[in-house]
Amino acid sequence: MTNNLGDSRTIAAHPASTTHSKLKDEERAALGITPGLIRISVGLEHVDDIIADIEQALAAS
Repeated sequence: MTNNLGDSRTIAAHPASTTHSKLKDEERAALGITPGLIRISVGLEHVDDIIADIEQALAAS
């Protein structure tokens, strides 16, 4: 099963390569969608688990 925005689970998405990938660079820029933007849709997990997951992902990048 995959996560979707609006799911009860937290998901991180890269709009430039997913939801807004068909737009031209200029159109994405006008919407504030930069190449490095990551959208986080927070779910129902415990806040400490969400923070730990984000910190682990940032440390690995």
